[in-house]
Formats: sequence, structure tokens, C-alpha cells
Amino acid sequence: MSGEKYVYDFSEGHKDLKELLGGKGANLAEMTRLGLPVPAGFTVTTEACRAYLATGSAPDELAGQIDSHLAALESTMGRHLGDPSDPLLVSVRSGAAFSMPGMMETVLNVGLNDASVAGLAAQAGGDERFAWDSYRRLVQMFGKTVCDVPGDDFSDALEEAKKTRGATNDLQLDAADLRALTERYKHIFAKHTGHEFPQEPQLQLRLAMEAVFRSWNAERAVLYRRQERIPADLGTAVNVVAMVFGNLGPDSGTGVAFTRDPATGAQGIYGDYLQNAQGEDVVAGIRNTVGLEELKELDHRSYDQLIEIMALLEGHYRDLCDIEFTIERGKLWMLQTRVGKRTAAAAFRIAAQLVTEGAIDLDEALLRVNGAQLAQLMFPRFDLAGEPAVLTSGIGASPGAAVGKVVFSAARATELAAAGEDVILVRRETNPEDLAGMIAAKGILTARGGKTSHAAVVARGMGRTCVCGADAVEISRDRFTVAGRTVAEGDVISIDGTSGRVYLGPVPVRPSEVVQYFEGEPVDSTLVEAVHTLMDHADERRRLAVRTNADTGADAARARRFGAEGIGLCRTEHMFLGDRKELVERLILAGADGDRKAALEALLPLQRADFVELFRAMDGRPVTVRLIDPPLHEFLPSLEELAVTVAVARERGEDHAEEAQLLDAVRRMHEQNPMLGLRGVRLGLVIPGLFAMQVRAIAQAAAQLAGEGLDPQPEIMVPLVGAVQELEMVRQECEHIVEEVISGTGVRVLIGTMIEVPRAALTAGQIAEAADFFSFGTNDLTQMGWGFSRDDVEGAFFWRYLELGIFGISPFESIDREGVGRLIRIATDEGRAVKPDLKIGVCGEHGGDPESVHFFHDVGLDYVSCSPFRVPVARLEAGRAAITRS
Repeated sequence: MSGEKYVYDFSEGHKDLKELLGGKGANLAEMTRLGLPVPAGFTVTTEACRAYLATGSAPDELAGQIDSHLAALESTMGRHLGDPSDPLLVSVRSGAAFSMPGMMETVLNVGLNDASVAGLAAQAGGDERFAWDSYRRLVQMFGKTVCDVPGDDFSDALEEAKKTRGATNDLQLDAADLRALTERYKHIFAKHTGHEFPQEPQLQLRLAMEAVFRSWNAERAVLYRRQERIPADLGTAVNVVAMVFGNLGPDSGTGVAFTRDPATGAQGIYGDYLQNAQGEDVVAGIRNTVGLEELKELDHRSYDQLIEIMALLEGHYRDLCDIEFTIERGKLWMLQTRVGKRTAAAAFRIAAQLVTEGAIDLDEALLRVNGAQLAQLMFPRFDLAGEPAVLTSGIGASPGAAVGKVVFSAARATELAAAGEDVILVRRETNPEDLAGMIAAKGILTARGGKTSHAAVVARGMGRTCVCGADAVEISRDRFTVAGRTVAEGDVISIDGTSGRVYLGPVPVRPSEVVQYFEGEPVDSTLVEAVHTLMDHADERRRLAVRTNADTGADAARARRFGAEGIGLCRTEHMFLGDRKELVERLILAGADGDRKAALEALLPLQRADFVELFRAMDGRPVTVRLIDPPLHEFLPSLEELAVTVAVARERGEDHAEEAQLLDAVRRMHEQNPMLGLRGVRLGLVIPGLFAMQVRAIAQAAAQLAGEGLDPQPEIMVPLVGAVQELEMVRQECEHIVEEVISGTGVRVLIGTMIEVPRAALTAGQIAEAADFFSFGTNDLTQMGWGFSRDDVEGAFFWRYLELGIFGISPFESIDREGVGRLIRIATDEGRAVKPDLKIGVCGEHGGDPESVHFFHDVGLDYVSCSPFRVPVARLEAGRAAITRS
């Protein structure tokens, strides 16, 4: 669009423009507005990125706007880009609306070339080492980021230079070493690109910006967005910032600080600092940092100023702030702030702390946590009663207890995880190329880096267990050594992301304190106090009830302790497994009424006992019992095995009459596509007495408990209904049995249906005439809506659909709002148009998915039902949904 504004000076923006300026640009603008020491610069908007990605070239207006803002930046700084005697250098950094640490590109020292390197040395008081160090970094970053030169080639050249000098780190290389290394880097650049390193600063700037735009669609960025459910169409902003240098000597440095501990939520000052280093060195983990408290001894004045700024920013943002800073010869510069990533435990503790401090209210606190974090807190932890031997220790960067086989590459982690193995990814330090392996691994162990390294930040964001900075670990290609002990690939280790300890071999785990709290056990901890406070508020705010999917009394009782308000799905086919399977087989294959009656009479008391157990566990709460809904093949002998048995018996001349008769019966019942065959309501209508037996068992169980003074609340759910006539026929039979068995007991039985066939959703107005309730079976509704079998397609091609962006996330994991979700809306609206008080819930696995819970709240359902373990997650998300929609 002509006249579009694509570039904003830092003085023109603020923190609420992050969708336009990206998180980094919006926060740089906000800090500028607050009067903090921010280097001058400007932001190229996400709209420019989207236009570039759509067309392959920058918008026509962009070049002129950049020239104008660059001229203003040069005027502010009193220096010019490319001036050989007094050069202005800039950094080019990505910055999306959502934090994606390390996933996209950054190029530092843009504007430096063969001519201006001497001018940079002069700016630094004749420090040639600093100038050549800055130049070699530019060639390395530019080559890797902009021109896809293999990063290992640069790393190998650096290691060779250190080896020649006899140095253990890059600080021990002098100006001559770095000048030679820069020439080596330029040779590597030319070898891979076919041209010399660009000397024109304006060209460097343009190419670096375009590389940042392209990095939005880099493989690791796409993978990270998929993992974090970040929309793919947002694009990234680009921030062009005047360089300040932390590598000017011992009075300079760079660091990252947190206003509270991002691992535990504890109040205090946390962070890492690295003397004589440039920004990326801290998060890259290539040298081990010192704690932020040591800055107080190194530069008391800068430390005091930083502490004041941290307090100001936390008060302004009313949250944990993650801050990047540089000290240039004793002057503090703020390079970035953002609301910091944190572990699940820290999220709950910090939210509760801020309520106590009066910074936020309970509604806001509830929005600061989520169901995925709560699920993490319910994972088990190590049981150290056996006093396992500590192999080594590092920095506990992301809590959790992870046990797995050691692997040393992201590719190997992905390969073994796909084969069902639990793995621990061990690296000197991670980088963005390791993301796929980090996702696949149960935990991450690095020899370098601290709580602000790439491994730590990404692991915390994903909820992966991580131990960093285990510097006693010496890593080679397929093994690591510590204290004389060698651990090879495939050996099992256990890592504790809270204590930082690493154990050789598997360590047993025990339930988390949060699970103990939900189980009703007394637990004294600040984390449990925070969870209790926020769960109570979620329960006060939510409109959606939360039930559980449970088939046994034990599961029902546990779910009730976890806060379930009833059973939304009892799958009766699960009750017919084991030694009962033979009875169902006899029932299905019965050739005479007598055989069928005998099988039903044997099943009735077993079913009645099942329902007594369930109704007792959920006394006073509704229990929705789905009548049997098995794909028929699950209860029949294998056709192939029977055919082989008969053929072998015939070949041997053995008596096989009984097996042959059974084979004929199974062949008659055999289906090519059992999931779409004789199951659900169809099975109940075709096999006389099956549903009647189950309904009688339900009614008898309810009558028995009512006689004991309890309050059973049975709901009979007819599965797989596609036409109202099916439900009407089953309902008529159900009502007759219920009236016969429970008349006079005061028990009320509801009869409804599971909406899992698209036709049922589209004819919900008719079906509602015969139903007391609807419950959406979103698993089958998704299968039938999309036309594919979950069991067959997830491993076959879903990975490709996710890769191509056809799915942002599997529709079996989170509800497909546009397709399946529309069917749910239609059925809800049409059902309630007929019966305004129609009870409607969902009992598919989506009932425990955080994103789906918000959708079900919006649609107006009465309840969600999920597995017992996910009941607290659904309760929390139902409360959050009520706040966001209020």
C-alpha cells in the first residue's frame, strides 16, 4: 500500500506496539520513553517482513525510509556508516511479537570493512585487538547468517588459531592473531560463496536485514513456532541499533539479568556477566560466565545503576523482566528487555507473589499461568532415598527429573526418540540447529553456559529438564568423560534440573508435590500455596464444569480428588476385556436365542457391579455411561489366525468342526473398515438384548445405591447416532427398563447421545427432540470430519502436513476450530434452539487440551470431560477462559 510507514525510530514506539514493532523493538522504544540508556536506533516493521516474504523483495518505500532513519541515526551519533576514520557500526537483530530465543538471526558490527577497521581501532584509543576481534565476528556472523557458510568452518579456524597460540580461549589471542584469523575467515567466506566479503556498508546492512526477514521461515524457527503454537503469518521486525561494545577490555562486558529467578521464582537479583565480551557470547555459552553479583566487585557504579533500572522495569511491566545489557568502558547500556521466560514453578510463584505485593489482581495472576505449565508441575521427581552416586553437577537451569540414554547430536536424539527411546542430549553448548533434538530429548546437559545460555532459555520455554555449565564434563564425538569415568552414547544417565546434579544410571522417581496436593495430602511449600491460590480463583471464575473420563471406581475416585465434578464418559467396552471378552464373543456370534440369553445373563451381574463401583465413587455427581461402542473386530477372534488354525487342522486330518463353524461366523461378521462398521448404536439395534442388558445393569446399580441412601445420577449415552430414528428406538427401550427397575426410588436417569458423526451435528435439531443431553465425541468427529483414521495417518503423513503448514498442530491434539469446531457450533445452536436447557458437553480427548477448553467455553458448552490427570488443567483453563471472555 502506497505511503505505508515501515520504519519507526525508537522514540516513536511503545511496548503495546509489539505486533508491529516486534517484542524487541517495542520494548526498546518503551525503555527509550522511560529515559533509560538505550543506544540510538530504529525498527523495520513486521509488515515489511510479511511483504518481503510474500513477494521475495522489499517494499518500494522501504529503502528510502531506511536511508532517512539511518541519516538521523548518523546525526545523533556524530558518525557515519562506512567512514574509514570514525565509523558508525550497527547491529541488525530480529524481533518477533513473541519471544523466540535464538531461533532467528542477528548480525553485529555491520558497517566494518578493510578500510574502517583502522578507524575503529582509533576510536578505541588505538586498541587494534578490539578492532580485529570485532571484524572477525562480523565476517563470521555475516557469513553464517546471510550467506549460509557452514559455522563449523569458522569454529574450526578459531580452534586452530587458539591451538597455534597455545591459548585456551579467544581472549588470549592478540591483535596479530585476530587479524590473521579475520583473513582466514574471509578466505572461508569466498570459498563457500564464490565472491569476496562485501566491503560496502550499505550493502552489508541491506543483506543482513533481508537475512533476518528470511530467518522467519528457517527450519528451526518454524519448528519452534510449531512447538510453542505461535502463528506462522506474523513475521519478524528488524532492529538496527548503534553498536556499543563490551569487548573493549576489562572495564567492559556484557550480561543478562533477571529481576527474579526464572527457574524458581525466588525474589532477588539473578543473571550472568562476561567481561570483555560481545553480546552473543553470553547466550551462546561459549565461555562460562560469572554470577551477576560479581559485577558489584568489578564495576560498583554500573552494578548500582543496573539494579535501579531492574527495579524500575519490573515495576513498570509488573512482571519478571529479562534484561540484556552491555558495559562499554564503564558506561551501562540497555540492549533489550522483555517479560522473561520462566519455568512452570516460577510462573505460579511469581504470579502469586505479585498478587501479594499488590502489583496485579487475581484475574491477572491467573492469566500469567496456563494449563501446560500446571501439567509440567504434576510430573514426577527423583526419589533420592537410595542415595544414588552423583556423577557430576552443573547449574540447574530448567527443573524436572529426566532419565534417558546419552546422545551427542540432535539427529541421533530425534532418531532414537522416534523409535520410542528416552534420551538425554549432551552437548558442549547448544545452538539453534539443535532445536529438533532438544524437543525430542527428555532432558539436556551442557558442559558450558549458565541460566541464560541458549540451552537454558529454550529448555525453560519448552518445559524440558536442563542442566548447564557442567564444566567438569569433557565431551568428544560419542562419549564424555568426568572424573576419570567415561560415559558412552547409549549409557543411561539421570539429570535433575533443580539441583543441577547428574547421576549415572536410572534414578527412580516419585510423585510431585503438586500431585500430592491434588490427592489431598498435606504439603507445605510455597509452590503448592501458589497453585492452591490460583486454582481456587480459577474455580470461582469458571463457568464450565469439569468432569472426567473414567471406567473404574479407582480412576473415578482419583479424578474426584483432582476436582472432577462427575464422569463425562464411561467407556463400557473397556469393561468387557480380559476374561469377559469370551462372553461378548459368544453374544455376538450366538446362533440361537438361547445362546444369546445365556451370555447376557452372565454379563448382567458383572456390569451391575461395575456401575455400583462407579456410582459410589461419584455419589451425588453425574455419571455418563456410554453404551458399548467397540469396533466389532476387537471382540472377535482374528480371522487370519482362525483360518490358519483350520487349515493346519485340515492338513493334519484333525477334528476341526468347531473351529470351522467359528470361522464361518467370523467371516460373516468380518468388516473391511471396522471403525465405520457395526458398532455403537448399530450394534445395539442389530444384536437384541445387548443395550437392554447394559441399561438394566445401570438401573439396578442406581436403585441399589439409592436404597443405601446415596445419590446416584446416571446418564445413559447412546453412541454413534446419525439419525434421530436410531436414538428414538433405543430411548424407547431404555425408558421401559428404567421405569420398571427404578420406579419409586427417586433416581432420575437422563438419556442422550454422543455427537460424533457429522450427520448428527448437521441434524442436531431433530436429534435434540429425543435427547436429554449431547456429548461431543471429538475424536471420532475429527476422524470422520477430516476423513482419515488417526491410527493410520499420524505416523504416515501428519509430519509432512505440519511441515507444510497445512496443520499448525494436529487436529487430534487441539480442536480444529474452522471445520470440526463449526460442526460443534452448529449442533449446539440447533440443539438449544429446540431445547434451550439441553445439557451439552464434550468427552473427547480435546476436553483436556488448554486451547480447546477456551473454544468450548466460547461455544457455550456446559462441561468438558478429560482423563483424571488432566482435570486440574481443564479447571485452570476454564477459569482463564472465563476471564479472557469477560
